[in-house]
Amino acid sequence: QVQPVESGGGLVQAGGSLQLSCTVSTSRSFFASSTLRWYRQAPGNQRETVAAISSGLTTTYTDSVKGRFTISRDNTKNTVYLQMNSLKAEDAAVYYCNYAANAAAGSWGQGTRVTVSS
Repeated sequence: QVQPVESGGGLVQAGGSLQLSCTVSTSRSFFASSTLRWYRQAPGNQRETVAAISSGLTTTYTDSVKGRFTISRDNTKNTVYLQMNSLKAEDAAVYYCNYAANAAAGSWGQGTRVTVSS
């Protein structure tokens, strides 16, 4: 099992931006062939999928972040990014990244906390 390492969270004012990064310590070929997802979990809520990027660079987003968040990946660095713009109070959560098999096995990183002040 692999524990992704997320970073880039912090405190930001509403309307501000943050870029999250997540590095996954798998082989480069496995990383490149995997769909990577960003998830978030706010206090009292279940973990939800925020965005996904396939090996072919197809991206999907949950409705609440469309037009504001952008997911991208750098296969040379085994890293996936989440650019978050126009942040809202409801975006505050702990953000995690993962790939399907690892998530199914229950292996998660520590996440990175995003706090949005109004």
